[in-house]
Amino acid sequence: MARQLKVAVQMDPMETINIDGDSSFALMLEAQARGHALWHYEVRHMALREGTQTPGGKREERLFARARPVTVQRKAGDHFTFGEQTYLDLGTMDVVLMRQDPPFDMAYITATHLLEHIHPKTLVVNDPASVRNAPEKLLVTHFPDLMPPTMITWDLEAIRSFRAEYKDIIVKPLFGNGGAGVFRIKPDDENLASLLEMHFARSREPLMFQRYEPRVRQGDKRIILVDGVAMGAVNRVPAAGEARSNMHVGGRPEKSPLTPRDLEICAAIGPTLRDQGLIFVGIDVIGDYLTEINVTSPTGLQEVARFDGVHLEKAIWDSIEAKRGA
Repeated sequence: MARQLKVAVQMDPMETINIDGDSSFALMLEAQARGHALWHYEVRHMALREGTQTPGGKREERLFARARPVTVQRKAGDHFTFGEQTYLDLGTMDVVLMRQDPPFDMAYITATHLLEHIHPKTLVVNDPASVRNAPEKLLVTHFPDLMPPTMITWDLEAIRSFRAEYKDIIVKPLFGNGGAGVFRIKPDDENLASLLEMHFARSREPLMFQRYEPRVRQGDKRIILVDGVAMGAVNRVPAAGEARSNMHVGGRPEKSPLTPRDLEICAAIGPTLRDQGLIFVGIDVIGDYLTEINVTSPTGLQEVARFDGVHLEKAIWDSIEAKRGA
């Protein structure tokens, strides 16, 4: 029998999750089935403070969280049971799953800095430094040969030039999630200037611009990679009248095999993901193009299981256990 691991899950409130779609819940069920002990905490309950003095006279920082032991079950309305709250030293855990949802803001970035105090002695999944350095709409730009024409900028002249060249474009906030704030601007759309004014009035962040790919009407494929290896996929088809395919906004999931082009893309990016300690990654592919690399809190496990009968959370835990010597 594998060694029992102590696993702390940093995520959103247990009460809010959808047990039929949440990938964190699938990971927790699998960990529990393997005999691992689970704790739950929210990122706002972390605290970094000085620890005890070492024999050499150095005082080391320690990372704590107000956490609760948790057990989970696939039962609607009764899917978790908490134990008594404790002040948990995260440095004593074998594994921390960093699973809180974006937006990828300064609070998210700060959490990665805090978790670096315990990683890799405690294995943080995904590697917090790599998560910080690889927000989904920026890591992808290191693979320009795989992407549709893309630009990231604040500059209004550059934006106008990009639109003049490609006519039909997609506008995305860099650090959002779930399709929030994503717009399609068609050639005859007169709202781009107003959209830019509204965005830059409330944000100092640049925007991402991409050529619109008509094949998105056939779907935006989410491919799951584990340790840089493609393991499964689900296609997400936009609802009628909707440019976005995210399931949060009505996208319809459907079964999808991996095509030769999908495998070519995954083979190109896989070594980088593996080298950066990004164990669980979800990439987005439209037609022949890679559009995003999701490393913060990837989803799709339960959808792949529903269509293909393959439980990729098993592969993720196989990888984690191998790294922990369990």
